Amino acid sequence: SGAIIDSRGYLVTNAHVVEKASKIYVALPGEQKEREASLVGLDSSTDLAVIKVVTGQSLPSLAFADADDLLLGETVIAIGNPLGLENSVTTGVVSAPKRRLPNGEGGVAVFIQTDALINPGNSGGPLANIYGEVIGIKTAISSDNGGNDGIRFAIPSQMVQRIVNDLATDGTVERGWLGVNIQ
Repeated sequence: SGAIIDSRGYLVTNAHVVEKASKIYVALPGEQKEREASLVGLDSSTDLAVIKVVTGQSLPSLAFADADDLLLGETVIAIGNPLGLENSVTTGVVSAPKRRLPNGEGGVAVFIQTDALINPGNSGGPLANIYGEVIGIKTAISSDNGGNDGIRFAIPSQMVQRIVNDLATDGTVERGWLGVNIQ
């Protein structure tokens, strides 16, 4: 799953969706045939990737909302293609607007926690508010039994926009580094 974020054919998805792909194909709304897309850049540490599809026409793109404005209990909509079923929609609420979790690199990452159902194949798609604006990109499920019944997380829109801008511009993400480790 992914989201068109620019009318020129740029899409955002999760890095884990495309990082091992030898070819990437995109099914655009209203088209019968899939189009080949190219990888513009990916950032494994945030699990975000930008791909581009060439169409020759302007594509409808999604607008971003500020995830900092999310409220606990606010209704959200998860859109994607779980199990290959296109344009599937589930709803839920924001369980925690700023859930802090270890990022596996010694730091902490902030996610939107939601109870909106995220099935296999649904990650990389948008998490939207009731106005259809992107508030996050779905990324992970944390479950005790490895199933889909766990806690679901999305990358907040501000992080998505920062990373996507870097990837679309340079194909990589520049991060500051002091040259020291904190203990």
